[in-house]
Amino acid sequence: MNEVERIRLDVFRQLKKEIRGSKEHLIVGIDVAKEKHNAFFGTATGKTLLKRLVFKNNIEGFQRLLTYVEAVKVKHGLERGVFGLEPTANYHKPLGEHLIKCGLNVVLVSGVSVKRNRELLDGRWDKHDTKDSANIADLVSQGKCLFYEYPPMALNLLSLKRRLKKQEHGLKVRIRNHLLARYFPEFDRYYARWGSEGLAIVRWCLNPSVIAGLEYDQFVRLVAPGSRRIAQHKRLKAIWNKAVDSIGCAVGEAVEFEAEIMVEGLKEIRQAILATNDKIEDICLQFPEYSYLLTIPGFGPDVSSKVLGAIGNPFRFNTQKQVLKMAGMDLNAKRSGKKSEAAIPVISKKGKADLRYALYQAALVASTKDLNFIVYYTNTLRGREREKGIKTKMRVKLAAKLLVIAWTLMKKKEPFDPDYLNIE
Repeated sequence: MNEVERIRLDVFRQLKKEIRGSKEHLIVGIDVAKEKHNAFFGTATGKTLLKRLVFKNNIEGFQRLLTYVEAVKVKHGLERGVFGLEPTANYHKPLGEHLIKCGLNVVLVSGVSVKRNRELLDGRWDKHDTKDSANIADLVSQGKCLFYEYPPMALNLLSLKRRLKKQEHGLKVRIRNHLLARYFPEFDRYYARWGSEGLAIVRWCLNPSVIAGLEYDQFVRLVAPGSRRIAQHKRLKAIWNKAVDSIGCAVGEAVEFEAEIMVEGLKEIRQAILATNDKIEDICLQFPEYSYLLTIPGFGPDVSSKVLGAIGNPFRFNTQKQVLKMAGMDLNAKRSGKKSEAAIPVISKKGKADLRYALYQAALVASTKDLNFIVYYTNTLRGREREKGIKTKMRVKLAAKLLVIAWTLMKKKEPFDPDYLNIE
């Protein structure tokens, strides 16, 4: 964490404490768009200073905004200013980073908060740019804002990897449900367990009659050149035998071309995923915290990079409750009236779903492979073995503990110690 970021974080925390009712702050709420932004100027006491300012999403428009800000501050005797932005795709990032580089105070407002606060302004669900910018300023005046953080570079690649994985899954499903189900349904039961050999069959032998016309040795050399295991030979032999009596539809040139495009596309995406993983690891190695995360049982390169990208600067969290909220692993329950004592808390699931999934997988590996975690996990189950779903619940609890441990190691810059398991 560099000194500039530390100062920005301290300023943000101070702002949260003193913004309500402040007579020194000019609050600028900005409704972000692709080409033009709308700004609202007001004070923390609810006074409107400038109802609407429209400026372009370029350097000229940014300078126009700053000129008006300075003029309003001087006119009304305001000493400090704060800019509130609602994250809108990636359109808010050029403006936010430009303002930060100018040494100005920038905060983010949650889209959920904006939606729920809109009707509180005038009791109406009406939505337009002027009202949205005023809504953002109103939330900032209440201190309901978030720190504008520069995420680690690896976070952008994690997003790219997530999109590539979705594309990979989409192509796999299309090959299986669109091609195999129509033209070679007997192969479907084997396809899910195959890698390059399965793709080779789809690419070269989607038509069962082609396989039926080949000798077994020719078929094997075509789809699986090189060394072959006994189990692999059994599967290839079964497919070769089933091709003779296949009930698949007739395959034409158009279908063969489609199979070629989809298979080659899937291979390219998988290569891109491998290259992205390598790049993510190279970038993560530049952060000293990454090596400490790898010392946690169950934390491999994938889980460690996701935790590093999600936490970012560990000092922006004051307590472990804040870390758990970020991941959506904080406990919530509806407690009201006579049934409040019987309410069973569950995790909120309001944070990062990918992070929760990765942490659960890490907890699953650690609780079955590492001796210290096996003992800890067994002790949590002791006396509750017959409860429905208790194993999954305890692994979720262990995943939350792993996140807190990871946050602690990032702050202290030290490797994992089994004694952390005994700290509540």
